[in-house]
Amino acid sequence: MLKKRYVLTFPTNLLHEPTTYHLIKDYDLVVNILRARVNPNEEGLLVLEVEGTKSQLESAVKYLQDLGVGLQLLARDIKWNEKVCTHCTACIAMCPTNAFKVDKKTRKVTFDKNKCIACELCVKACPYGAIEIEF
Repeated sequence: MLKKRYVLTFPTNLLHEPTTYHLIKDYDLVVNILRARVNPNEEGLLVLEVEGTKSQLESAVKYLQDLGVGLQLLARDIKWNEKVCTHCTACIAMCPTNAFKVDKKTRKVTFDKNKCIACELCVKACPYGAIEIEF
């Protein structure tokens, strides 16, 4: 099974289409919505992590492209430099997915990259530059 992260942009005429439903039902993908911005009369944005076979992913990508959905691989990741980190915990309150946590015994910050959605809030919060965007 492959796991990939995509950024999908939806033109306003597609905002009411059940695309996520079809990815799950018709293409048998495991879909995790990492980030979403959907407003009436505006382009929609959806960041998804999808898991399936290579064939399933290829078919789903073709479906989305044929529908007119903008699609690109999520090319950004957050890089945490533990050597630079002072464990001040400024990032903890900013992280919406709890990718950054504090170990209660050691009082040290930990980072779970698998929970990260690359929202970049932690980058702005870190006063020591220990968190960067990796392209």
